[in-house]
Amino acid sequence: MQWTSILAIYGLVWVMTAFVSLPFGIKTHDEAGMPKVAGQADSAPANFRPGRLAIRTTFIAAGLTAIYVLNYIYGWVGLQDINLLGWLFEAPTS
Repeated sequence: MQWTSILAIYGLVWVMTAFVSLPFGIKTHDEAGMPKVAGQADSAPANFRPGRLAIRTTFIAAGLTAIYVLNYIYGWVGLQDINLLGWLFEAPTS
C-alpha cells in the first residue's frame, strides 16, 4: 500500500471519527447551569472545545488507520470471514 493511500484513508477516518465524537462530553447551557444569550438555540453547546476534539480525533483515527493498514498487510480479516451471503464466495461444485 502506498503512503498516499494510507494518508487518504487516514483523512477519511479522521473526518468520520470527528463527526462521531462530536456529541460526547458536550453540555447545553441548561445542563451546565449557565445563562443563555438572547436568540440562542436551546441545544447550543456551552463547553465546545474544538482543540480537544481535534486531538482526541487525531489519536483515535491514527489507531484505527494503523489497524486497517496492518489488516491489509497481514490479512487477519478478509471477505470470506465476514461473508453474510454464504453462496457468494463458495467454490462451484461440478
